[in-house]
Amino acid sequence: MTNNKTAVVTGASRGIGYELSRLLARDGYNLILIARSEELLGQVAKELEAEFNIKAYVLAQNLSDAMAGDQIGARIKDLNLPIHILVNNAGFGCQGPFCESNPVSNLEMILTNTVALTRLTQVLLPELAANRGKILNTSSQAGFQPVPYFAVYAATKAYVLSFSQALAEELKPHGVSVTALCPGVTKTDFIRRAGMEDTKAAQGKLISSRAVAEIGYRGMQRGKTVVVPGIKEKIMVAAGRVATRRLVTKIAGSLMQDRG
Repeated sequence: MTNNKTAVVTGASRGIGYELSRLLARDGYNLILIARSEELLGQVAKELEAEFNIKAYVLAQNLSDAMAGDQIGARIKDLNLPIHILVNNAGFGCQGPFCESNPVSNLEMILTNTVALTRLTQVLLPELAANRGKILNTSSQAGFQPVPYFAVYAATKAYVLSFSQALAEELKPHGVSVTALCPGVTKTDFIRRAGMEDTKAAQGKLISSRAVAEIGYRGMQRGKTVVVPGIKEKIMVAAGRVATRRLVTKIAGSLMQDRG
């Protein structure tokens, strides 16, 4: 193996992060895979190394730790690898009325979805700039408007979207592209973990994690700033730009309420 390109992927053990890792490995990138489960990451690493003849490093880390970004950055530095791509994909949500929500889960969601992403980006940015690299941040269609019954998650994804767009403009002179991937509800284990099974938003035919990853990956390679996978999702985002904020919020909330 003579490859010297390396990509860092958080939330790499399943779903969209796993599919993005496969695409990167297919294109010859060595991988630094990050998620909570060392066992699952080890399985993914062995699979991708065998199939694509790349090297995959496993860094098990709870991204809800306040210093997770710094801790990961230090461990990556110890590997002494040239970093060309950063994929900030890790994140989770919790559906339900905010007044009944778990305060610990809310804090962990904010730390994982925004704080770890921000800090890891800042820690790795000098290396990415030196290699004229790329950043892909997984936001969400929920980031375009407030979402009742998914209030904290949507707010964190609005942060990711805004942060990515601002950073994309800042980093243009340095040759670093930043892409915000904004999928709608996707057929992954995220739905179960978020407690969304009984919401209107989770019903019907959903886009697959593989399709989302492929669309996001192409957008990143082309240097697009915002990528919204799916025709229905694009229409909803466009409609949200012309409808009143109150109406958009009301519709979003109706989709996220339990059907019962």
